[in-house]
Amino acid sequence: MHINDLLTAIVEQGGSDLHLKVGNHPIARIKGRLTPLTQFKRLVQEDTIAMAFTIMASDKQKTKFKEQLDLDIAYSVPALGRFRCNIFNQRGTVGLVLRVIPRKIFTLDDLMLPKTLKKLCEEQRGLILVTGTTGSGKSTTLAAMIDMINATRTEHILTIEDPIEYLHRDNMSIVNQREVEADCKSFATALRAALRQDPDVILVGEMRDLETIETAMHAAETGHLVFSTLHTLDATETINRIISVFPPHHQKQIRLQLAGVLKGVISQRLVPRADGMGRVPAVEVMVTTETVRSCIEDKDKTKQLRDTIAAGTAQYGMQTFDQSLFFLLKQGLITVEEAMLRATNIGEFKLRLEGVMSSADAAKSNMERGMSIAQGGGREAGGSLAPPAPPPMAPKAPPGQVPPAANPDIKITLAR
Repeated sequence: MHINDLLTAIVEQGGSDLHLKVGNHPIARIKGRLTPLTQFKRLVQEDTIAMAFTIMASDKQKTKFKEQLDLDIAYSVPALGRFRCNIFNQRGTVGLVLRVIPRKIFTLDDLMLPKTLKKLCEEQRGLILVTGTTGSGKSTTLAAMIDMINATRTEHILTIEDPIEYLHRDNMSIVNQREVEADCKSFATALRAALRQDPDVILVGEMRDLETIETAMHAAETGHLVFSTLHTLDATETINRIISVFPPHHQKQIRLQLAGVLKGVISQRLVPRADGMGRVPAVEVMVTTETVRSCIEDKDKTKQLRDTIAAGTAQYGMQTFDQSLFFLLKQGLITVEEAMLRATNIGEFKLRLEGVMSSADAAKSNMERGMSIAQGGGREAGGSLAPPAPPPMAPKAPPGQVPPAANPDIKITLAR
């Protein structure tokens, strides 16, 4: 059994990840679900070791794995694609997880992302963050944004990644891509060097430590457009995470700096589509306005960010996760069950489904009319256009009555 045979199988089935563990069949994540590939035999230690050494092309990589017991590298298969691979030890055996990196760089429209992201790509300087859990599509979104700049602006784009995932070719812009350990020692050292390489746009694969965050903010302050990622769930947590990295006596100054350079925070989660054609992103978008800056500068106001984002839909194109979920539900792209599982404020979301709104809620509903996404098919559907399924919304109720839940299997109980 060769690793390339397994990778060919998951690519053909539209999978996103391949898990290899001793004692199990190979397991693929297909449209968000883990699926055993039972056509292949169960793996033994010799299989995973052989696959790991096939992927580790250099003696340097093999030595690092033996010393640190885990390794992040990229692996390419001609005519098939690129894969991001993590090799690790678990209970004395070797395990591998490989993620498929599509050869095609999808557009923001293909990925069904909010149109506000196109406006963020027009920024000339500042810091733009894409956040979310592992596997939420951060790298794909960043690649789409960098590709849009590459196709529309004459810039020097410099990326620092670990490892390099999407390959960008020069278009209107010049693109240089550096891989940590292969082309540079660390994110922080490469980012410091980048300031002397005449970049206009800098992509930092991940802001992992204080030095990288500090240097990225300095690059944004000195007139560069900086993109990066964090493993945070929403805009509020993102702000708090960045501030908490710094010593307490520096945090006030960092708040002022961050408020001055931050242009936007894009937080996303992937939700299974109602039509079974993969997943669609539910996206929170925060655009830095004067009110948002005030919330960042004052730690007592940071908790008000969510309400500020919810109120900025019509004018600034901002949206919370719950607004995004409700919009996707109205478009028939996701089911009630999936929306309920992922809602941030479940109580408020239930009220919206029941149609019980205060005047403030009604105002927010009017603002939601400004929300829009391109009707693409998403990455897992190859970016192709796909008409949404009929909306699973509730039927209209007679005047004076609360309409029933959108799905008869979901029982919603309102607190009295």
